[in-house]
Amino acid sequence: MTNQAGDPAPQYAAFLSYSHADSAAARRLHTRLETYRLPTALRASTGASGGQRGRGTQDGRVGPVFCDRNDFPAAQDLSDAVKAALAQSQVLIVLCSPDAAASPWVTREIELFRELHPDRPILAAILRGEPADAFPGPLTQNGNEPLAADLRPVKAGGDGPRLGFLKVVAGVAGVSLDALVQRDAARKLRRVIAVTLVLALALLAMAVMSVIAIQSRNEAQRQRQEAEELVEFMLTDLRADLERVGRIEFMDNVNARAMAYYNEQGDLSDLPPDSLERRARILHLIGVDAQKADESDRALGLWTQAYRATEELLARDPGNTARLFAHSQSAYYLGYVHYLAKRTARAEGYWREYHTLAKRLLDREPDSIERLTEVGYAQGNLCTIALEADGLSRDPMNACAKSAAMMRQALERDPTSTDAIRNYANRLGWLADAQRREGNNAAELSSFRTQHGLLTRIAAADPDSADAKDQLMRAKMTLSEALARAGETAEARTMRAEAIAMARDLVRTDPVNKRWAQWLRRLENPPKGD
Repeated sequence: MTNQAGDPAPQYAAFLSYSHADSAAARRLHTRLETYRLPTALRASTGASGGQRGRGTQDGRVGPVFCDRNDFPAAQDLSDAVKAALAQSQVLIVLCSPDAAASPWVTREIELFRELHPDRPILAAILRGEPADAFPGPLTQNGNEPLAADLRPVKAGGDGPRLGFLKVVAGVAGVSLDALVQRDAARKLRRVIAVTLVLALALLAMAVMSVIAIQSRNEAQRQRQEAEELVEFMLTDLRADLERVGRIEFMDNVNARAMAYYNEQGDLSDLPPDSLERRARILHLIGVDAQKADESDRALGLWTQAYRATEELLARDPGNTARLFAHSQSAYYLGYVHYLAKRTARAEGYWREYHTLAKRLLDREPDSIERLTEVGYAQGNLCTIALEADGLSRDPMNACAKSAAMMRQALERDPTSTDAIRNYANRLGWLADAQRREGNNAAELSSFRTQHGLLTRIAAADPDSADAKDQLMRAKMTLSEALARAGETAEARTMRAEAIAMARDLVRTDPVNKRWAQWLRRLENPPKGD
């Protein structure tokens, strides 16, 4: 069958081209594309004028996707099969990586598709590496700019798996990305509401069955697992969605239901390991909400329960890395709540435990940036304690220098990471405080200058971020004060003026932000002599 232009009618919505090294990722993408259904409002349909809206099938599927590992007939020549499939494909999807860029097979598939269909779209989906290293040569020849989706994690500079996948779907289906994202999110919210109702019914059913005791032990355990999985979904995936839209207050009722469920479970020793672990993660999250609401006593109670649970988990399986990490987080949270309450000695005890556990994790995974950063966090907490007047430690320089060194190593391993830059800049501020405490003004000034440079990079990369502006404003403020102490009065005044301008701009955008108003007052009333 051919179309009016004489080309074979498309039998495939898309042809997936990839390197053998990326076959696992290609199979996953192939499965997701063939099973995904477009939201009803975006499905292919014929309008009043007879025109087709979008591509795909009437039931919302984007259509069959050719993936050579799945679609080659055993008895057919490989090159003929590829050419036939390319001739019958509406879109070419290239899974880009350094391996794909070096693959002559991927290169030839792109060239064949362009020869056969110069007017049909090519989608470049970045799996690994930067575009310059991951794009096969034909994608960018003669000034061509392929439509691109970035499947890498957001922290690595990509779109993240969900948005990256939706970009591919939009390109294959021929629909607006904005409309697809909005409709997909609306559909997901409807599913969340349905799951919420299911959760309520499940919890009610479990309560009734526990009273009348008509279910067997195995049935009760199965239902408990299902209920806990639903609770965790509400407190993780749903929580993340609500945080993104600023509606976290809707979690209050879910938090209450989750806690009521776990309060009915009795002695911790009766809970299986998976239940203990899930309960601890939920207690961490609910404790964070309580602390944000200035309910420190409630946060202390929640985190104490979590600590007992993760302590029990670790005692059962001391070599389990996941349980080491979970207990390290419990120790951190308890140290944090005691630190905020000025119970410095107790905070130090928990934070030293946190530091010990983080080091054990790094010893197990020495090449992990996440583990290295975790030790940097833990060492930074000890630096904070050491700077306190009533702290048990008396060597803040050592603790603060170690924390800064850890974060510098993490940044050296991943120099483009905004989080790594911010972490190192934060620890430099504490190091500068320790250097000033020792009377080393030159070292203090150097640390503040380096911090200022790092935060300037972050603010320049994201000029609309209020958080980045806030951090840079405070860096300018502390640097101006250090310059004044060092006798660099002219530069100090210039730096303070820049900080005042940024603080005033922040206060104008949010007049009720008390913290910004405090910084502005501090800047407008500098220490005498400046």
